[in-house]
Amino acid sequence: MVSSEKNGQAGAPAGRSAARTRGRPRSFDRATALEKALMAFWEHGYEATSVSDLTRVMDIGAPSLYAAFGDKRSLFEEVVQEYGVRYGSFGARALDEEPTARAGTERMLREAAAEYTAPGRPHGCLVIHAAANCSTPEVEESLRERRNANIAAIESRIAADVDAGVLPPATDAATLARYTGAMIQGMSQQARDGATRAELEALVEIALAAWPRV
Repeated sequence: MVSSEKNGQAGAPAGRSAARTRGRPRSFDRATALEKALMAFWEHGYEATSVSDLTRVMDIGAPSLYAAFGDKRSLFEEVVQEYGVRYGSFGARALDEEPTARAGTERMLREAAAEYTAPGRPHGCLVIHAAANCSTPEVEESLRERRNANIAAIESRIAADVDAGVLPPATDAATLARYTGAMIQGMSQQARDGATRAELEALVEIALAAWPRV
């Protein structure tokens, strides 16, 4: 910053001070900017959301974006983390809190129907949608790992019920978990295509019919 002293004299003309103030980077609320970036990526996906799109919706300049968040990929990684905390944690909670894998899956699917069609925000799942038409291998792999981790968590919960005798010994935990993952991913896409909450909830009973009984 230029010193306010000139030629050994303190102070500066008001006009000169105002000019320096106008030249300073504009401050912004980081959390608000991050939320706006999240909505942009959620709506358009990773590849179709440009840096200029981001600076426009976040209402900041490119230098401020890079200084606060790094490059586009770094910003997206933070967005995905934020999405997982604020919007995408319902599945893990359902598996953790319900007494059985079947009950957890039913709750997960019903909550997905509600979350994926909630008004006032993009429909579907960011982690699923953002990977569409993605040509950045690192981003594509990161999202794939997240989706596979979700399926692995479902499989682990099912396998625990098999070991506990809640589900039959012959239950194929891996296939049942992947089937559930396919349902979640399909519900996300159908929500983006205009399916209503009621229409998605109607799929839950059909999905649960595939589950074996003791």
